[in-house]
Amino acid sequence: MKICICGGGNLGHVTAGFLAAHGIDVSLLTRHPERWQRQLAVSTPDGSVLRGTVSRISSDPHDVVGGADMVLLCLPGFSIHEELLRLRPLLAAQPATAVGSIVSSTGFFFEAMALLPPTTPLFGFQRVPFIARTTEYGHAADLLGYKPTLHVAIEQTADKERLRASIEQMLLTPTVLLGSHYEASLTNSNPILHPSRLYSMWNDWHEGMTYPRQSLFYEEWTDESSELLIAMDREFFHLLDVLPVRKGSIPTILDYYESSDSASLTAKLRSIKAFQGIKSPMKACAGGYVPDFGSRYFTEDFPYGLQIISRQAVEHHVGVPTINRVLQWGLQQIKTTNQ
Repeated sequence: MKICICGGGNLGHVTAGFLAAHGIDVSLLTRHPERWQRQLAVSTPDGSVLRGTVSRISSDPHDVVGGADMVLLCLPGFSIHEELLRLRPLLAAQPATAVGSIVSSTGFFFEAMALLPPTTPLFGFQRVPFIARTTEYGHAADLLGYKPTLHVAIEQTADKERLRASIEQMLLTPTVLLGSHYEASLTNSNPILHPSRLYSMWNDWHEGMTYPRQSLFYEEWTDESSELLIAMDREFFHLLDVLPVRKGSIPTILDYYESSDSASLTAKLRSIKAFQGIKSPMKACAGGYVPDFGSRYFTEDFPYGLQIISRQAVEHHVGVPTINRVLQWGLQQIKTTNQ
């Protein structure tokens, strides 16, 4: 199997290294090929290190996409549109090449269906297969956690089972086929999880206000954040009720984290080993720290996560007042930062 990975972020590092270490022919499309070496090392939760060799590394799609069985985007939401436009001419000549996204909740299916040929098989994960962190750009990364089961949506192919089986084989993880792309595109993972925490921490922040240290995002999670997350999740499920989404295909936040209320959810999120040590998006300033409204937590999860949910709610006439309140706050912080 030949796979082209697009993107050199945390997930790009771990996915490329994991696949290459397990005998898959991996090529890499990145804006910074000069910063990469072909040999990658990926540390795993059990203390072992996976080592793999990437076949080709380039910033030019012509060098790495030709002959690929799959193209897998490991990109932030704001990069997907541009990347699909660059790939479109090559994919038109390779109708059997499947194109997928490791993160589907940032608009991948909506963009791909509008931009790519209708003959291009599409796939996307409901939740990312790995929790990943880059330790040395272009050289090494940590695989902090696996998902025991993967859920994938597949569109624009008559043989969905064949593609599902290929994905299961390459990631060495049981993989379940979802009923529609909505079940992967709309998620209560990062697009709701992160904004609820950010709003709870900083909705009262104002210019000149500083904090003495950089807080921990999950280990210091609060009941207030959990209550907001549960309220947003409730509105999210009101939207799912009017979409072609099978009951149970997307678990509620409480079900997913095996919790019963805000207090137990807080305890669960604080205790997850893979989340330990993750700091809140903040930057140093005179007098301490301030929120970093230019971080991916904001620039990804608000305009390319929560806003997609809000737009679907508008389109289908579903009221989501809590989601909209949090969304407008986040978008305003991004706008103010960019002025």
